[in-house]
This record gives sequence, C-alpha cells and structure tokens, in this order.
Amino acid sequence: MTQRLNFILNNQEVDTSQHPGMSLLDYLRQEAHLTGTKEGCKEGDCGACTVLIGELIKDQIQYKSVNSCLLPIGDVDQKHIVTIEGLNREELSPIQTEMVNEGGTQCGFCTPGFVVSLSGYYLINDDYNTEDAIDSMNGNICRCTGYAGIKRTAHKITKKLNVALNNNHSKIELVVGEKILPEYFLDVKERLNSLINKKGSKVADDNSNSSYLYTISGGTDLMVQSWEDILKSDITLISDKNIISGIKEENGKIIIGGATTASAIEDSPIMAKYFPDIKEYFSLFGSLPIKNTATVAGNIVNASPIADMTNIFLALNSTLTLSNGSSKRKILLKDFYKGYKTLDKKENELLTFVSFNIPKENSFFNFEKVSKRKYLDIASVNSSILIDVEKDLINEINISAGGVSPIPLYLKKTCEFLTSNKINSKTLGEASEILQDEISPISDARGTAEYKSLLLRQLFYAHFIKLFPELIIIEELL
Repeated sequence: MTQRLNFILNNQEVDTSQHPGMSLLDYLRQEAHLTGTKEGCKEGDCGACTVLIGELIKDQIQYKSVNSCLLPIGDVDQKHIVTIEGLNREELSPIQTEMVNEGGTQCGFCTPGFVVSLSGYYLINDDYNTEDAIDSMNGNICRCTGYAGIKRTAHKITKKLNVALNNNHSKIELVVGEKILPEYFLDVKERLNSLINKKGSKVADDNSNSSYLYTISGGTDLMVQSWEDILKSDITLISDKNIISGIKEENGKIIIGGATTASAIEDSPIMAKYFPDIKEYFSLFGSLPIKNTATVAGNIVNASPIADMTNIFLALNSTLTLSNGSSKRKILLKDFYKGYKTLDKKENELLTFVSFNIPKENSFFNFEKVSKRKYLDIASVNSSILIDVEKDLINEINISAGGVSPIPLYLKKTCEFLTSNKINSKTLGEASEILQDEISPISDARGTAEYKSLLLRQLFYAHFIKLFPELIIIEELL
C-alpha cells in the first residue's frame, strides 16, 4: 500500500507516495538522501536520528523533537520536518560553533542529534535556563566520553539568548535573529497553511474498517517490534482515525483522548492540579522525544505488563471508551486484560478515551518504579496507588503492579483487605502476604522472579512510607 503525502522537509515542499508505515528515518536517508540524520539503535534510545516536527495547531506552528526511527512517515503529512541539514547556514550556527569550541563534537556521529535537540529547545520554550536546556537533550546519548563540553555549550547559548529575550521579538524572530535557525523558518507557518489549503483537510478513515493488520499509535513500541511486518502490510495510523488528543475536566471526571501523548499529560495544568508530582513521575518514563510521540491508547493497547502510563491509569481505576465508528462501549481498565497480550477488544474497535474520577479531597496518589537505570528505562517492577483516607482509616484504595504478572495487574485482593483497615505496620505486613499470592513474576533480563517479588513488596511499603510517614514504623516492616 502507498499513501500520498505532502509536507515541508527543511526548506523544500515534498509531494511523495510512500508506504505510511515506512520510518521517517528510512525515508530521510534512503529517499531524500539526507544522511546527517544518523541510524544508531533504531529503537528510540540513542537519539542519533532526532528531528523536529512542526504542526499547525490553532493557527500556531508547534514544534517537538522526535525519534525519526520510530515515526511512521504517514504521520508527517501536512507538517514541517527539520533535520540537521535544515538547520545549516553558510556559516556554523552559534550552537554548532560552541559544540566545536567546547569539544562537544567528539567523534561526531551523535552530534547532529544533540544540535537538533538543543536548537529545538530554544525554538519551543518561552523561558530558558541551563538545566532545562540540558534536559532537552535527555534522549541523546554519546558513547565517546563525558558530556561536559555539550553542557558548557548549552550554558553559553542559554546565557546569550536570555540577554536577547529582553528585546521585543517573537520567539521565531528571536531564534532566527540570533542565527540559531535559518531565515526560511519565518515563512513556514504561511507555507504550511498554503499546503493544507491546497490539499484540503485530512479526512478520517472509517473506524469500522477492520482490514488493517496494524493500527499504529505513536509507534514507540510497535515500530521496534514489527517494522518489517508493517512494511509488508496494510496499516492505518491513529492520526487518520479521528482519535482526538487533549485533557479536560467534565462532570467530576478527567477525560483524556486516546491520541494524547505522554508529554502532553506531563505538561498538563489539569493533571498538575490533582497530581502535583506528575513531572517527577513522568521523568522516569522515557526521553523527551519518546514522550512526544508515545500515546495513551498505544500504551494501554500494547498491553505490556510493565507499561508506566497503564500502571498509573490502573490505580486511578480508569474507564476506557472503545469505538468501532458506529457505536461505543465502556469497560474498566482493570477488566480489559484477559491474558498476555489478550484484550477485551474487537478487531474493529479503537480506544478513544480514558477517564477517571477526580481524586477526592482526602485522596493521595503515588507512583514508584525500579529499573536498571533510574531514568529513561523500562521498569523491572512498577506500582501506583490511589488511597482515600479519613484520619488513619482507609476508605477506598486502588493499587497496581507491573512486571509481576503476564498482564498489567490490579491488586484486587490486596485492595479488598486494606479497605476499612487502619494504616499501620501490622496491616501492611499482612497485606504484603496477600499481595505475594496475587502475583506470578517470571525470571527474565530484568531480574529473577524472587527479585521482582521482593521489589514489589518494597514498592508497596514505599507508597505508605512516603504518603503516611507518621503512621509507619519502618523497623517493624523489616
């Protein structure tokens, strides 16, 4: 299958027909012959293939950094793609110059990804500080030596641009005026508008069409696992299926569209209002480019036993809305998983919304995760809790556990035992024994079954130690 695509690649308008499941990286290197975007891990881990994607949203162009190795090219239709070649000028940009001066280039293979990510930071954000500038490159890995030269580059450019911010320029005028970006960026918004008007708005496919072997949402896992099959198959993208993104409060609930990305949840004022530590939790999930593309629907339907977003939504006792295009139905997330990678979902159904009750005034939430690497890694075991208490009595509780079962697990028996009980060390000790009977971990690359059982017990205790330190005597849990 092929799909006609129209987009702007750096400063050139492109009209091409490609398989929509082809990775943007393969198109850039093999078809467009833009080899500055490097192929490293092809799993979204190294960042050598980082590009910027700009999209018109409410008449404003919004950019984000993504891993081109995991992005289906069908998702770039009517957008602006920026590779390292699209940042080049006749002379080096200030970022490129300082990367050279500070010794940040090293062997050079990963340098394009760093330059793209850092350039994107100054384009995307309204306020600059060195810590955030460095964090914008958290999806980029260098294997040569340390990152000191790269950090010095970020510090020097941030300091320079903070001085320039005092002038009354628009953001795009600022970064172009400071030669971070070429001048053609000033016209991209109008050119995208013209492109969209010429081609017409994207028309959503009929959700009832079940002939597609794959429906791709984000692609951060599927494009790693099945890219060869994808290129041989008829596929569709969630972006073509009229699945909305966004987060809203309505009738005592928070409702999240299936196409909402992890970064949108992390940055949501609504989520921050009820979950003040949301940024801390999501800092453990993955790199910025991964969070910019990974979606709620993809995370849940992928059915990974260690999925982080799924783990959180389980503890929030979330409800899923599934649609086949002509009718909808709702199901509790904790009832959605029937076995390993087996779902209570028909082939022609798509996950359109996730919703959960707004936490009560006396409710507390926490997320815990252990992985081989603290940040940006797959969990060995993860767990979330939502607990409603009155003084030290548990009125309602929901606990999830990942990495200890073939499915993302809701600890039903443990929750039933804890409900109406008081929070103390004795209660937790008894509950942890029930918890152990609910799980069935296996030994794999992330740890032995015994290790995972121990981890979950410790994470279970960690929830209460963090949320109710005055009620727990840690020595009694040893």
